Amino acid sequence: MSMTRILFLVLGLLALGLFVRLWVGSGSYSDIQNLEQKIDQQNAANDEQAELKRKLQSDVVSLSKGDASVEEHARSELGMIRQGETFYQVILKSDPTPTPGLTPPVKDGPHVE
Repeated sequence: MSMTRILFLVLGLLALGLFVRLWVGSGSYSDIQNLEQKIDQQNAANDEQAELKRKLQSDVVSLSKGDASVEEHARSELGMIRQGETFYQVILKSDPTPTPGLTPPVKDGPHVE
């Protein structure tokens, strides 16, 4: 064999090895696609968390501005009533389970002043 044939054979094997690594090794096309999918999933999760954070910040701002939002929150989320008010709970036939958190008031129970 001549020296040029040996050189071409070595270069061909080296090129083949590099192409195989490009197709199946670390940093290959499939590896990059998997990483891009993970990035897309993480971006979607980040967007959900950002929306939740925005809602919570909005709640904090509204709760810090006055008593009306605190009272509204206490009524809707905690089922609290004012002293002297009568609590009525309407259960529709289409909704057999009562709303959680809304229970009939207990004598001397929690009150929103």
